[in-house]
Amino acid sequence: MTTLPRNPFPVNWPARFGWLALAAYVVWAAAQLDFTWSRFVSGLDNAQRFLSRMFPPNFSGDKWEMIVKGLTESLEIAIIASAIGIIIALPIGLMSARNLSPVWISWPARLVIALCRSFHPVIVAIIFVKAVGFGAIAGIGALVIASIGFISKLFAEAIEEISLKQVEAVRASGASFFNVLTYGVLPQVFGRFLGFCTYQLDSNLRNSTMVGIVGAGGVGGTLFAAFQRFDYDFVLAILISIISLIFAGEILSNILRAVFLDNKTISGWFGKGTSTTTVAKRGEEE
Repeated sequence: MTTLPRNPFPVNWPARFGWLALAAYVVWAAAQLDFTWSRFVSGLDNAQRFLSRMFPPNFSGDKWEMIVKGLTESLEIAIIASAIGIIIALPIGLMSARNLSPVWISWPARLVIALCRSFHPVIVAIIFVKAVGFGAIAGIGALVIASIGFISKLFAEAIEEISLKQVEAVRASGASFFNVLTYGVLPQVFGRFLGFCTYQLDSNLRNSTMVGIVGAGGVGGTLFAAFQRFDYDFVLAILISIISLIFAGEILSNILRAVFLDNKTISGWFGKGTSTTTVAKRGEEE
């Protein structure tokens, strides 16, 4: 009796029903939100008139001074908030790692991280504006909270994925807890931690323009005021300047990663002859 060959690509009916259910929900949700084709076409016409009023961008003398002042303040807010957030996030991330800290330390630390990640930076900026008033201090406070939530969570997850062999090797030599962290933990996660920090700096550069819209300092306030005045050519000039700032921040972060993620640089941070590869080999030998 001849047996039919097994179909190598069987039909996955649950997945098909899932996709159909998702498509049906999208259609239903669009109807609930009054999303119609006529409104979409009308929006395209309005966008065309709006964009035609934005060109050419206005970089005149007084406008350029306002842009430079706003961008400088946004850059200062992003750098200060990133520095403070990184300093605070480092111990919180260490405490929330479940392979290093007991439950009574890790869970409260994770609760702090969850609270910091619960709200968008704009919402936190509104709270800080109400608390301390308009200005850069409110923006710095909002971005510090955002930085703590992001860096602490990813740093803790990176620590939980490390190899415990080299940690035990350092601990067996009689090293203190601080030395265990310095030579057993940080060399394994330093590269990823630096990546988290550079990404957060780039994110804070973008968010510093956003929180300014609610009065938390930076070029966002200038952008919001230009929209209110219907000064759309100045709006385009501000947008081009913001994009240029973000590109410059991306280039800077790539340079920092190239400089600090080199194995020799890591060796310099954690002692002569110490790198992630060296410490890993020592742990394997133990």
